[in-house]
Amino acid sequence: MSQTSLKQKKKNESGLRYSKDLNAEKRNDSEKTGARLSTQGSQEISVAKTDSRGYLVKNQWSRTSQSPSTRAPSVADEPRSRSTTIKVQRAPNSSTTSRTSSASPSQHESPPPQQQAEKQQSQAPGGQTRPVTPLSSRPPTPPDPEPNSRRSTKMYENPEAWAQGIVREVRESRDYSQDLPSKVQVREYPRTPPTEWKSYAQRRLLYPSVDIQDYDCLSELQRQQLLQQKEEEEEDEAYWASPKPKHAITVAVSSRALFNMVDDRKIYEEEGLEKYMEYQLSNENVILTPGPAFRFVKALQHVNSRLRDLYPNEQELFDIVLMTNNHAQVGVRLINSVNHYGLLIDRFCLTGGKSPIGYLKAYLTNLYLSADSDKVQEAIQEGIASATMFTASKDIAYCDTQLRVAFDGDAVLFSDESEYIAKEHGLDKFFQHETLFENKPLAQGPLKSFLEDLGKLQKKFYAKDERLLCPIRTYLVTARSAASSGARVLKTLRRWGLEIDEALFLAGAPKGPILVKIRPHIFFDDQMFHIESAQKFGTISAHVPYGIGQKYN
Repeated sequence: MSQTSLKQKKKNESGLRYSKDLNAEKRNDSEKTGARLSTQGSQEISVAKTDSRGYLVKNQWSRTSQSPSTRAPSVADEPRSRSTTIKVQRAPNSSTTSRTSSASPSQHESPPPQQQAEKQQSQAPGGQTRPVTPLSSRPPTPPDPEPNSRRSTKMYENPEAWAQGIVREVRESRDYSQDLPSKVQVREYPRTPPTEWKSYAQRRLLYPSVDIQDYDCLSELQRQQLLQQKEEEEEDEAYWASPKPKHAITVAVSSRALFNMVDDRKIYEEEGLEKYMEYQLSNENVILTPGPAFRFVKALQHVNSRLRDLYPNEQELFDIVLMTNNHAQVGVRLINSVNHYGLLIDRFCLTGGKSPIGYLKAYLTNLYLSADSDKVQEAIQEGIASATMFTASKDIAYCDTQLRVAFDGDAVLFSDESEYIAKEHGLDKFFQHETLFENKPLAQGPLKSFLEDLGKLQKKFYAKDERLLCPIRTYLVTARSAASSGARVLKTLRRWGLEIDEALFLAGAPKGPILVKIRPHIFFDDQMFHIESAQKFGTISAHVPYGIGQKYN
């Protein structure tokens, strides 16, 4: 054999051996990076996993864009990327053959569109190569998703669909977390209207709560909603725990203040409780006559009627509670008397001989009126506005279309600070003190809160341009002198933001003749000689046992 033929034979053998090694290397690479798909025959095709940008995709995104699992194909990797195939989705009975890796080096599949674009950009028109874009300028790899977000669910169920959705979410120019509160539907729990009274066990079923064991599994938004729900539950529990309607002004009246029960009281004191009970049962159909607080309660109901005319859904009304230490058996006679006079009193508290003072705070009482001075003194010590009712010596006509309430100043609306100086050090020291502290507001007294309640209701009528026709009118009737000590009183009311309709400074003169002209439904004072003066002229009075004046009474 010639030397030329030996050289040609060695050249062919080396080329064949190079081709076999190259094919084996390609098969190994495809088995490492590809996924196998079955065709119609028994042949299995190795297909590489790539995303929408042509990058090799693994099961999970890495945290940096320069990780080997997500790096972009470089020029050195171009032959290997050409030898791999694009994943093809075919129907089960389709006759179309899938594109496979060719055994011959001359047959190559076209690379993905992203790789073709990069290749075209890397080559100049004259055949010269351009520098490839560095890895740092490529789009960064998305970070790991949050464990409970919608993205994580999509990523693990269908990684390729999730990867393709990244571009669409970037174009929306807003983060999903910012739009999350508007997409989450907050459950609205039914609220019981005030007229439907239910037990606590029944109301508790309307507010389901989340088990504390599941609290750590909730998202931040769900935790905030849970905290808000618990706050609403606490407010509702505090609201339903008391029998007071929301925003109502509760006036508690004893049975002896509302009705005339002087004869009944004598039977109780002289013959005992059993005879008193027998008397009430035998006379339960006998209507009781009106007591000192009767006209005052009727005037409160007239104000409620006017308020409902202007505000049909108004809840800030006077709420009357009949509170007495009578036994429940006496309740039938009280109910018959209330219905006979058309009084709108739905709530009774009959304590069966026990003091009702303990129930005043439970009823959120704003004003307590009783004929028992000991109970009134006990309520004053508890911080509740209270007064002892006294019947007038003679009957006079009262206004039926307007509630009229008259207040004394010191130890009633104001504290007994100035009253103490007048009693202990005389009027001269009193005048000097008031002039010196003219611009210093007086401290509040026990009836200041009730004047505030009246002022709130008056403003509701003022808002409807009903100032001249307002069914509430307030009066300040004080023994102070306007010139020497009146300025401090008016400045104190102004500082409190309260308005008084009429201010009468009597400079020590008797109050009875002035009160008979006003004809108030109730007059509050802390000194008994003013109460007696008002009684003589037919004014219904209420004594406030508070301050230094009780020492001299």
